[in-house]
Amino acid sequence: MHKSAMDRPLPNDADMLPRTGGFSTMGKIVYGALAVFIILGALLAANDYGRNRAYVALETRAKSAAELNAVLLRTVLEKQRSLPFVLSQDRDLISALSSRSESMLHLVDRKLESLIEGTHASVIYLLDAKGTALSASNWQEPTSFVGVDYSFRPYYLRALANGSAEHYALGTISKRPGLYISRRIDGPNGLLGVIVVKVEFDELEADWRRSSDPSYVLDPRGIVLITSFPEWRFMAQAPIPAEQLGPIRESLQFGNAPLEPLSVAPALTTATPDRVTAQLPGSSQDAEYVRVRVPVPTTSWTLQLLTPAGAAVSEAIRAAQLAALAVIAPVLGFTAFFLHRRGLALQRLQEQELARRELERRVAERTEALSTAHAELVMQAEERQKTENKLQTVQQELVQANRLAILGQVTAGVAHEINQPVAAIRAYADNAGTFLSRNQVEPARENLSAIAGLTERIGSITDELRTFSRKGTGDAGPADVSDVIEGALLLLGSRFRQTVGKITTETPPAGLKVHGNRIRLEQVLINLMQNALEATEGGPSSRISVGYAVGDDEVQLSVADNGPGIPEDIMQALFTPFNTSKDRGLGLGLVICHDIVAEYGGRIEVDSSSAGTRFTVHLKRVA
Repeated sequence: MHKSAMDRPLPNDADMLPRTGGFSTMGKIVYGALAVFIILGALLAANDYGRNRAYVALETRAKSAAELNAVLLRTVLEKQRSLPFVLSQDRDLISALSSRSESMLHLVDRKLESLIEGTHASVIYLLDAKGTALSASNWQEPTSFVGVDYSFRPYYLRALANGSAEHYALGTISKRPGLYISRRIDGPNGLLGVIVVKVEFDELEADWRRSSDPSYVLDPRGIVLITSFPEWRFMAQAPIPAEQLGPIRESLQFGNAPLEPLSVAPALTTATPDRVTAQLPGSSQDAEYVRVRVPVPTTSWTLQLLTPAGAAVSEAIRAAQLAALAVIAPVLGFTAFFLHRRGLALQRLQEQELARRELERRVAERTEALSTAHAELVMQAEERQKTENKLQTVQQELVQANRLAILGQVTAGVAHEINQPVAAIRAYADNAGTFLSRNQVEPARENLSAIAGLTERIGSITDELRTFSRKGTGDAGPADVSDVIEGALLLLGSRFRQTVGKITTETPPAGLKVHGNRIRLEQVLINLMQNALEATEGGPSSRISVGYAVGDDEVQLSVADNGPGIPEDIMQALFTPFNTSKDRGLGLGLVICHDIVAEYGGRIEVDSSSAGTRFTVHLKRVA
């Protein structure tokens, strides 16, 4: 095989020298001066080249790091922004704002407190329409927000005007900075209140501090909000004009922070990339950095990142100058030295190429990661919408399933109700035939009239069953209270007569109407009556009463029994799904009742003791 050029032996230095007698003294002087001039020129050119190349590489690396930090910040924001949106539609919060019931507000306190660990929010609190905190996740802490007036805070005022708001400020009570994300809560009659989530960025800032590159976020006025150096927080990128400084201090957005300028100044006003000198906290002297700016998506903020330039630039200049010396050495006649250094130069070039490719690969990976994160966020939003649609469908089908379960339980009693008129019809029909055979028309007519009345009774029972089992009867409107009570008693009447010692009912006058749907309100009343029936166990001394009361703007339906009462552990979470004291119960009946009544703007109250239990349903009265 033929040897390659690299495998061939290097020529001898002596063979590369001219065959003449050598340089003269003047020639050596001229050659030396020319060599010095070429070396100095090459070093100066290499200095500029290496410096520029280092700055470009630093800017590329810093921009990638800054974009990654901006994406991490956006991820934290997007995660927290969904929480006020979901809570603004929570029925317990809406019910608490509507009723101002102590029990409902306490329930909301515990719900908000339970959300802190899973969401990593700092604090979540509920304001009424006047800006006063009614419930808060820190309700048990000495610095609880409950009862504090926040009507002057911009996030409350902007939420009232625009429906939602975001405001970064220093906490008036906690004295800790954070982003306040608020959303307006509306009810059937308009504004009910505002839900606020405060987000602190301690973990994000700690992650930034673990990086060697200082990072900080500026608002549109150039004030530092989030930073890897806590000493820089609430400092300004440039001196703030006096006419702007006064209003900022009066707003208390940044407390008593001095808002002094950062120790970051441009090294050259027209430099590209942006080079600055900065004195970091804990350092006694300025250093040179490459500064990059990237916008934080979905906000008006700008993230800036400083990458140290001194050591990297010096190393790049040194590498460029060494490369220049390695290139010009053969031109000056040092052939042996050039050949010796040639391998090292190629190795350096290869390392630089590998470093460049590695940098390009990392940039491509980060770009792909950003695209993947964006796609995941879009997919999560679509999945959340699908989940909400499925939840509504499941809730409707759960109400229908509960209704059919009720029908299954009352079927035996309804069959008894029908069998009695059928037996009577048979007897009246036989008697009518006998009277007709005797030509006794009047008694036969009376029997036929009785038969007609009994068939109407059977028809009313079957109509009630068919109407109650029909799906899709959730439209709200004026519902007659007497029809609701009579319909429930019609389906459960036989069962009560067979098992309950005594049942008393109060039938309201015709024309008393409430806001809701008759069939769904019957479902609520039947659920409560069946619970009362099971609580009394059908003993001879059992008593169940169904009554009503009329207020100025509401009607109260009550179901009471003389059972042993509800156990304390069940009472604590009475309207929580799957909470039941029955061996075969699913714990969904009272949850469905609660949701149906809340949907029509009402509420359910419970009073239970060892002497019995009373459920009171509050519904809006319709004139």
